[in-house]
Amino acid sequence: MFRFGVAIATGFLLSFSLPGVADLNATMDDCNGCHGDKGVSQWSDVPTIAGLAEFVHVDALFVFQDGDRPCAESEYRQGDSSRSATTMCEVAAGLSEDEIEAIAAAYASLPYVKARQDFDSGRAAAGQTIHEQQCDRCHANAGMDPDDEAGMLGGQWMGYLRSTFAEYAAGERDQLDKMKAKMDLLSGDDIENLIHFYGSQQ
Repeated sequence: MFRFGVAIATGFLLSFSLPGVADLNATMDDCNGCHGDKGVSQWSDVPTIAGLAEFVHVDALFVFQDGDRPCAESEYRQGDSSRSATTMCEVAAGLSEDEIEAIAAAYASLPYVKARQDFDSGRAAAGQTIHEQQCDRCHANAGMDPDDEAGMLGGQWMGYLRSTFAEYAAGERDQLDKMKAKMDLLSGDDIENLIHFYGSQQ
């Protein structure tokens, strides 16, 4: 299994054994406790994972297993919300390669649903220019082309993008040195404008 550092958007999943479809469905129900129904988030700090390329999802889970990405604690947002909070590092540590591939394939088969959220149209227009100059080569179609295998940016929650971009800018995601180099070229306003551009994709 090759591991590539291109994933930008995953969140919190729970691990269960996956010997059959019934167990996979149960596992996805628990994943949806943080990510929303069918992996479509309703919360600005949690990414939508439905529709992500299978490659992106697999890679991200391996990165979490290796501890190469910040692992913030998350409460459950729906279902049995009395469950103890968890982190992606804790979750991924208990997954086998087969389980990771099954989860990734299942979510890749679901439609990607863009978040409905407020954005500043002026900032979005400025962000589009920056995207076209700096980001489009790896994140085509406003960051929504799954064939890029670079995660989904357009239509993701702006709160999630804001925290993720901050991690890249701080060098806390060491699986992609080129992302840190890109962030070093951008001002704080540039980054915020990009976030509004991606948030405007609805």
